[in-house]
Formats: sequence, structure tokens, C-alpha cells
Amino acid sequence: MTTVSPDSLIEQGLAALKVRDTKQAVALLREASSVATAERMPWAALANAELALGNLAAGEAALDRQLQLFPRDVGALLAKGNLRQRAGDDRAAVSFYSTALAQAAVSGIPRGLEGVAAGAQNFIAEAQGAFQRHLDAVMDGGLTPAMEEALGLLRGTREIDLQRPSLFYYPGLPQQRFYDPAEFGWMQGVLDLLPEMQAELAAVTGREAHDTFAPYVTASQNRPAPNNPLLGDPAWGAFYFWKDGAPVAANAARCPATMAALAQAPMPKIPGRAPNALWSRLRPGTHIAPHSGMLNTRLICHVPIHTAPDCMLRVGSEIRRWEPGVPLIFDDSMEHEARNAGPETRTVLLFEIWRPEVPDEDRAAIARLLQGIAGYDGTAA
Repeated sequence: MTTVSPDSLIEQGLAALKVRDTKQAVALLREASSVATAERMPWAALANAELALGNLAAGEAALDRQLQLFPRDVGALLAKGNLRQRAGDDRAAVSFYSTALAQAAVSGIPRGLEGVAAGAQNFIAEAQGAFQRHLDAVMDGGLTPAMEEALGLLRGTREIDLQRPSLFYYPGLPQQRFYDPAEFGWMQGVLDLLPEMQAELAAVTGREAHDTFAPYVTASQNRPAPNNPLLGDPAWGAFYFWKDGAPVAANAARCPATMAALAQAPMPKIPGRAPNALWSRLRPGTHIAPHSGMLNTRLICHVPIHTAPDCMLRVGSEIRRWEPGVPLIFDDSMEHEARNAGPETRTVLLFEIWRPEVPDEDRAAIARLLQGIAGYDGTAA
């Protein structure tokens, strides 16, 4: 009795598959699978042959063996996803398709499978839409803001945004993009002065022979110029009331209502560093590129003095717009950007406050630290 070796069976099976003798290929490769080691078997070829004959269960079993040996085989993952899709198991199909496409982004799509990959991408999009509609029906509205955000993260429509300050990170603070102005009792006193502040802005910008706003982004002496396309550009303009911890006397004298409003806010007082408070002006067509602030121990407040259409502020994955009488309070240590895509100029009163979660003891320590950083000139022994 002559025994055919596993290698011979595999070779004959692959040859039969090459000439499209699918039945013979399946018979030979099945026989080979009973005697060959798992590592030696061409499971993908057996799967293709079984599937060509309509043997879905046998084909899927062969794919599973292939994926046990090669978990990132793009072709096998796509085929497995297709079988799960045909079986009505959409969640499994999306999982296999997503893994296949993620791997294909690294190693490429196997030749001849470009159409299959495109179909997988379309199926993922359709399945995600169906999943979101399902979640909407299950939850049926009435959620708290925290649950709305959690649901957005589950859907993939929101992202987990983290504080990434460029200078100083204080641990343990909540990763919160925007704060509710109602949480800050002093804010109402600021808003009560809004009509007077608007009148002051009109006086400063309407009666001057020249523009008294300076560019917000400037270069400092003895420091490299910042890599910012708005360097020296008055399209993002600043009219300071406090700068680096000191009041700007001339501007403060012209705007007593604005100074009175700022006096109500818990701004950090750090000589040489803070507070900073200004009218921040954004002209039409201006884009402030994504960036992160220096500290996560402060919040930035925007009190709209002159709103404009088609303006937006993005903090992390959340977008807000300036509305009359509605302050925006946000964590600028998260990546943020602003854009004025409309035809009018937008101006806000911008100032910094301590984060409410930072205790007084640590506020004092942070102030001492930052004052020390500002005062260091590199000559101390």
C-alpha cells in the first residue's frame, strides 16, 4: 500500500486549485489536513476552495485555522468578515473588517482584494449608522451632559481629550473641556457690566485715528520668534488691561467698567506672569491654529463683547460658538483652535482664572513656582 505524503497532497491540491478543479482541490487538501501539521497546511487555499463550492462552514473553519497561525492575515480577515456579514452577525463582521483595514493601512491590501476592502469600508459605515440609530432608540434622550458625552465616545462621534500643557501639569484635575458659567457666582456681576463694556469697546475702536489693538502673537527680545502664521498679524488683535501681572494703565483708565468687571474674577496674581486680561479680536477670515496652553491650573474665560456669525471655538472634540451674553469658560491646556469664517469682527473679553479644584495652598505654591521660573536668569549658583 502506497502512502501519499502530506507535502505531495498539498502540492497536488494547489495544482488542482490553480487549474480551477475545485472539487479535486478540496478532496486533496482535506486529506492533507488530516495528516499534515497545522503549520504546514495552506489553510487559506483550503478555505478558498471550500467557499468556492459553497461549503461555508468548512470554509470558515479553515479560515479560523489560518487566523490562529496568522492573526493579521488581511485576506483571511476580510474573508472572515464577509462570512460573518452573510451570517447576519454584523458586530463580528465589523470587528474582522476593521482589523483587516487597520492592518492593510500598515502592510497594504493584497493584490486583487481592493474591491473587497472597499466593500468592507462601506459595510462598516452602514453598520455604525445602524448601531447609532439603535443606541438612540434605546437611550431615548433625557440624558445628562456626562452621559451624552459618554454615549458620543461609544458611538465614535467624540474623543477622549486630555490636558497637555506645554509648561506645567498639575495632576488629578478633571479632564473637562468647558465649564458651566452658572458654577461661578461672580460671573453675573461681570455680565451686569456688559452694556458698559460694549460702550467702551465702541469708544476705543470708533473714535481713534489709528487702530489701538496690537497683534496678539509677537516676538520677544532674546527669544526665537514663535512658529505661528499669525506672528505680528493684527488679524488676531489684543487690547490689554492686564499683561504679565501688571495693569496696562492707559487702557485701564479708558475702560473703568471693564476693569471693574475683571476685579470680580478670581484671576491669579503672580508678579511677572499673571494675570493677563484683554480684548481679543478676531477679524474675518482669521484662523487660530490648534495649540495648547502652558498650564492646566487655570481656565480661560471669554465674555462676548461683540459677537459675529460663523465663528467657532473648538476645545478638544467639542465646538462652541460665541453668543450674546453667554460666557465661554474652558481649559486651554487641551488642544483648541478658533476661526472666524464670517464677514464681521468678533471681540471677547479674555481673562484667566484659577481652576476651582486647585486648593488655596497649592495656588500659593504654584504662584511661587511660576514667579521663580519667570525670575530665573541662569546666573544663580
